[in-house]
Amino acid sequence: MNKLWMWGFVLALAGCASSSPDVIQRGDAQRLSSVVDAVVLSVRTVTVEGSQSGVGAAAGGAVGGIAGYGAGGSQREAQIIGILGATAGAVAGNVIERAGTREEAYEILVQLKNGERRAIVQAKGTEVFQPGDPVILITTSGKVRVTKAPKQ
Repeated sequence: MNKLWMWGFVLALAGCASSSPDVIQRGDAQRLSSVVDAVVLSVRTVTVEGSQSGVGAAAGGAVGGIAGYGAGGSQREAQIIGILGATAGAVAGNVIERAGTREEAYEILVQLKNGERRAIVQAKGTEVFQPGDPVILITTSGKVRVTKAPKQ
């Protein structure tokens, strides 16, 4: 049963993708991005809610159903325990997926050179932002990330 649980956990996390500003998605490589200069006004830590794609629930349900079915004595008892195991596994798998995909992030409030203000939420990366830092906003395929402006 331990191997089944481990595989269920692996399957639940298989759909996780990084949203780190330090990781560029393959489809965004070699694409032209727009760049806008800005200055950091404030930074606060936020939590990005985990996803519920259904992968965790499906994997947990399968693992729980198989484990529950194997625990029963008679055919009817095995079926009942299998159903209960599948239900419990699906709930546990969903919880594991949500917890595994939850991320700590920054909400970065910036002011553009034209005076407009923007707020961007991005996962924590290697850069640390402070009010007054010159930054650039890089927009690729509709997604924006903040990075420190290069030294001139």
